[in-house]
Amino acid sequence: MPHDGHDHDHTEPPSDVALRVKSLESLLIDKGLVDPAAIDALVDRYAHRVGPQNGKKVVARAWTDPEFKQRLLDDAREAVGEFDFKGRPGERLVAVENTPEVHNLVVCTLCSCYPWNVLGLPPVWYKSAPYRARAVSDPRGVLGEFGTELPDEVEVRVWDSTAEMRYLVVPERPTGTEGWSAEQLEKLITRNSMIGVEQAKSPADLEGGA
Repeated sequence: MPHDGHDHDHTEPPSDVALRVKSLESLLIDKGLVDPAAIDALVDRYAHRVGPQNGKKVVARAWTDPEFKQRLLDDAREAVGEFDFKGRPGERLVAVENTPEVHNLVVCTLCSCYPWNVLGLPPVWYKSAPYRARAVSDPRGVLGEFGTELPDEVEVRVWDSTAEMRYLVVPERPTGTEGWSAEQLEKLITRNSMIGVEQAKSPADLEGGA
C-alpha cells in the first residue's frame, strides 16, 4: 500500500479516466464555462497554500486551549469556523481525539471524501483501493505499514468519511512539550497524524531533523 516515504505499489486512476477528465476540462474551457486560471488557482490553493497548515493550527490550539478543544469535539465545523476555514455548504466536520486508550483512523471506503478546508488535497495513498479496503479489514496492519505500532490494549476506531461527513483526528500531544507555544507545536503535527495513520512527531524528531 502506498504512502509517503515507503516503497509500495501505487493504485493510480485508469489512464482513460484521466483522459476523460482532461477532455471534459478542455471542453468546458472551450465553451467559456470554466476559466483555466481559476482552476489553476484553486488547485494551487489546496495543494500548496492550504495543505495541512490549517489543520495544524486547529490541533495546536486544541492542545493549548481546553475550552476550544471541547468546542472542537462538540462541533468541529463551528469551531474550525473560528479560523474562517470554511468547508462546503452542508458538509459536517467531526473531530475525534486520540488518547492513550483509543486511536482513531480515517478512511473513505467509497472514494476519497476528505476535509479539504483543513487538510488540503488528499494524498494518493488515501485514494488507493488497498488503503480503502484494508483500513477497515486490517487497521492495525495498515498502521504498522506507516510505522505506527500500538499496544494491544489500545482500541483502534475506524471512521468512514462520506460526502456529508468528514473527519479530523486530533492526535495525542507529545510528552515533553509543556510550555510550548502553538507555533512550536504546529511543527509536530503532520497531515498523516490528522488522518490517523501516524502519531504526531516528538520533540526528539525535530532535534533529529525529521
